[in-house]
Amino acid sequence: MLQLGVLASASGTNLQAILDACHARRIDAQVAVVISDRRDARALDRAKHAGVPIHFSDPAGRPREEHDAQMTDILEDAGVGLVCMAGYMRIVTPVLLAAFPDRVVNVHPALLPAFPGLRAQRQALQAGVRIAGCTTHLVDEQVDHGPILMQAAVPVLPDDDEHALSMRILEQEHILYPQTIQLFAGGRVEVRDGKAVIKPKKDLRGDEALRSPPG
Repeated sequence: MLQLGVLASASGTNLQAILDACHARRIDAQVAVVISDRRDARALDRAKHAGVPIHFSDPAGRPREEHDAQMTDILEDAGVGLVCMAGYMRIVTPVLLAAFPDRVVNVHPALLPAFPGLRAQRQALQAGVRIAGCTTHLVDEQVDHGPILMQAAVPVLPDDDEHALSMRILEQEHILYPQTIQLFAGGRVEVRDGKAVIKPKKDLRGDEALRSPPG
């Protein structure tokens, strides 16, 4: 079973979606540890309620690499095979990325590569797009960058404001993130020439099933 380490900075609704999917056995994974850079993050309360070990890693007053080295030690001690950023508001450094090559994932509330960075939903509304959505992707050293894994589209309605659009996108994030984790649990993710390739799911006879990944 795939062991997950979750990095979170805020309320942790995507963490909760992952915890719920693990509990319901919709994915072949379990959350082994949750780390936050904020002592008051609600994500830590969610993890504690679920019986998951929690850690507060204070980034204040030290180099980013030192902070990430501490988190890497925690993740490795917990036997983590996949690191999931769930509302984690810091850019991770090569220290952590090198320890988990092609094994750090993030979800972003836009159809990347469009609208990276903060307030992606506001960016989408200001641009006047008709379709928004969310993206799961492998993490690299750039902001909201790296090979795309899965995407879900959300229509932008004529009366949408930032909050309404954000809530509908968040609903899709809660579906997409566990599905993305299951791709890793099933050994279906491979990186070739800087792009993520989703290998077909094998049926019970071991034949390649010609179907798209869930989503």
